[in-house]
Amino acid sequence: MSIITKLIVDVPLRLFGREAFRSLYRNRMRSALSAIGITIGIAAVVCVVAIGTAGSQMAEQQLQNLGDNLVWIEAGSRNINGVRSGSHGMTSLTMGDVEAIGNEVPSIKRVSPNMDGTLIVISGNRNWTTHYRGVTPEFLEIKRWEVQEGDSFTNADVLHSANVCLIGQTVRQELFGPKEAVGQIVRINNKLFRVLGVLAPKGQSNTGQDQDDAIILPYTTVQRKLRGKGFIWLDDIMCSADSLDDAEPAIENITALLRQRHHILPGKEDDFNIRHPEEVIKAQIVAKRTMELLLISIASIALLVGGIGIMNVMLVSVTERTREIGLRMAIGATTRAIRVQFLEEAVMLSLFGGLLGVLVGVAGSFLIGASLGWPVSIPLVALMLAPLFSIGVGVFFGFYPAWKATQLDPIVALRHE
Repeated sequence: MSIITKLIVDVPLRLFGREAFRSLYRNRMRSALSAIGITIGIAAVVCVVAIGTAGSQMAEQQLQNLGDNLVWIEAGSRNINGVRSGSHGMTSLTMGDVEAIGNEVPSIKRVSPNMDGTLIVISGNRNWTTHYRGVTPEFLEIKRWEVQEGDSFTNADVLHSANVCLIGQTVRQELFGPKEAVGQIVRINNKLFRVLGVLAPKGQSNTGQDQDDAIILPYTTVQRKLRGKGFIWLDDIMCSADSLDDAEPAIENITALLRQRHHILPGKEDDFNIRHPEEVIKAQIVAKRTMELLLISIASIALLVGGIGIMNVMLVSVTERTREIGLRMAIGATTRAIRVQFLEEAVMLSLFGGLLGVLVGVAGSFLIGASLGWPVSIPLVALMLAPLFSIGVGVFFGFYPAWKATQLDPIVALRHE
């Protein structure tokens, strides 16, 4: 006998008894149809929990990839005459601002300048257009970005504008393929740079940008050798607050400090803007979980409908088996035995529907996850609670038919046609 047969036949017989199983088997089509509502409800709940958990995990991974309590200061006001301005070409942030933030804002633990843009990197007969960042070594800690191979550049490299760089996984693949990248020489703007290290994979940002398609250099090297002498302006300042709760007070302190340093009069617009992207991702996580609870509530309606269907089927069964009930009571069956029999049938129906719903829900979750490209992991607690919830539905909706069966008068029941 196969495992499936054992699950379908042996387990119910051991758990609920032969009488309940035989009764349902005699009307198997009606029993199957009555359990469909439970199957749909449980499958929907499992799918919602699995996909909701996967979505939340991806959002939390994005939150982790953003940085260590990141506070991001951009050059240029957020809006100029109703139009959003970019940071490039703006001359409102300097290294003096970086030093002032590091020295005068106590809730900021790390700060790094940032200058970015695009350039062409050449290695041998290969070339690749990528995004560059000119920063200090603190940038990697702010962004929670590890060096997977080799080492990072140092403050001494920044001081001497060294021709060194770190490359992301995409750049490494495009320029070197499977070959060793650390220690290799690449050409940028007709200048030679040594690859000190390869950054760990970081994946896509929340805006869909490939974060691994990047090259990281000392900001002084970018200022003096890539952008030209005299270019002292920064595109951004990247900061790391002591904690998530410290981020908002830090933003207020930084705003006051920069307005003072930039001599911005009261009522005038800032010539910079500050972002705290972690709050956006956290809001997305909360929204996803709220939507998950809403969908679970909607799926629970299917369980309610399924429970009502089971109750109706059991009421029909009581009516059809009135003579049988009367005969059993006439030969000594107790009301408890009658009640237990009908409860067993209701619970068996709902349990069958619940187990089938778990299987359908698991399969559906992986199909939906594959179509969305999300790694789906179904919480074990959801798989354990689903059958128990099904049993609860069976007991709840099976109680009234079972109670009604015990209220029949044996003599009247025996005369029933």
